[in-house]
Amino acid sequence: MLKNNLKIMIVVGESSGDSHAAKVVSALRMLNKTTEFFGSTGNKLREVDVETILSADNFSIVGLPEVAKALPMFWKAFQTLKNAAIEKKPDVILLVDFPEFNLKFAKSLKKLGFKVVYYISPQLWAWRKYRVRGIKRDVDLLLTILPFEKKFYEKHGIDNVEFVGNPLAGEVKSILSRDEFCAKHNLNSKQPIISLLPGSRRKELERILPKLLQTALQMQSKNSNLQFVIAMAATRKLSEFENIAKTLTNLPKNLRVVENETWDALNASDVAAVTSGTATLETAIIGTPLAIVYQTSAFNWVAMRPLIFTEHFGLVNLIAQKRLAKEFIHSNFTVELLSEELFRLLEKNENKKMRDELLEVKNSLGKGGTAKKVAEAILRIANI
Repeated sequence: MLKNNLKIMIVVGESSGDSHAAKVVSALRMLNKTTEFFGSTGNKLREVDVETILSADNFSIVGLPEVAKALPMFWKAFQTLKNAAIEKKPDVILLVDFPEFNLKFAKSLKKLGFKVVYYISPQLWAWRKYRVRGIKRDVDLLLTILPFEKKFYEKHGIDNVEFVGNPLAGEVKSILSRDEFCAKHNLNSKQPIISLLPGSRRKELERILPKLLQTALQMQSKNSNLQFVIAMAATRKLSEFENIAKTLTNLPKNLRVVENETWDALNASDVAAVTSGTATLETAIIGTPLAIVYQTSAFNWVAMRPLIFTEHFGLVNLIAQKRLAKEFIHSNFTVELLSEELFRLLEKNENKKMRDELLEVKNSLGKGGTAKKVAEAILRIANI
């Protein structure tokens, strides 16, 4: 029997976690209307009326120097949220992604006797595997969204783990057909279209967008029929693109820049160059052949590369468990190499081959309904 006046604390730190958590809140309200929610929130959680103890809007940073500068902010946030948990006594605390903060928070909360559910499990299979001990000690239920993660955690002695499917599996879909997208943006649907996704963080945009534009210029010099679409992430503004574009001598012809149309752009495209991250998974679900790119600072690369143990960087490759999409990371991310790969993917046989392989990746992610599965798991823990 469900408990009345259930209290759930939610801790998110980035926009993606905020969005996934908001869907879980909606699913929980369908199952138990009297549930109260509070915690750290982004726009999506605030839209579904979660009480804001702390805004998570300034949490999204990347890179060791940036983290070091932000430590006082994180320490204050940690104490504020901890005090809120002590005061309000939630039945369950839902931690969503954001591992650098949430793993430490889980340790503190577990010592106080709270039930902890961790949704979107930390990528310990990639680096810092020693933190598995902390999860085993501090987390009551670990909910994974990548199909290979459950086996990884079970292999390391964590049995309280469930694969709930990937939330993107039931969400990523285009609204416009290729012809409709082309008509809207004055593109020729009979000519090749290449989408360029420069990342969701400001630093990614600054480092990656110039190389993508240079790649487009080089490719267009060899084939003037090529058309390019810059798909801006929801977290980035058109003005940021314009500021970066001003620093370049030339821009490609037949270039379009779109906002909040990434899935439609991918669906309309023959191939794509995609910044490593969730966008590679979205591209796989849409089914567009892709090359994966990433560029960080020299300091971050030197500091972090020895800590990464996976054979692949891109999520789509990790799920496929092979180098399905070529990866152009840091020093390997050059205009020449990326151009060569995108031209290869435009070839009919290569294009079809990757589309078939991407369909297998899509099918491994589940069939949707992830938020409801997470909600049901939380209610089970709450009533234990």
